[in-house]
Amino acid sequence: MATNTPSEGKFTIAIEKQTSKIPSGVYLTAALASMAASLTLKCFGQRHTALFVGQWAAPFLIMGLYNKIVKTEGHD
Repeated sequence: MATNTPSEGKFTIAIEKQTSKIPSGVYLTAALASMAASLTLKCFGQRHTALFVGQWAAPFLIMGLYNKIVKTEGHD
């Protein structure tokens, strides 16, 4: 019995091929760097900028998780 599962688009496959080349540590380093930059900005009194930069950590970690999944599971 054949299942009709949707396949990934060409654009998605191209993105996954490129992102899988990036080491996972890059995303963790970027997240930690954004937290450190946020702390530094906060210490210099740049409250709003510190909050803005500090919010980058979560997207970097999510991208790292996506990267790890693509490397282990691949596409389709």
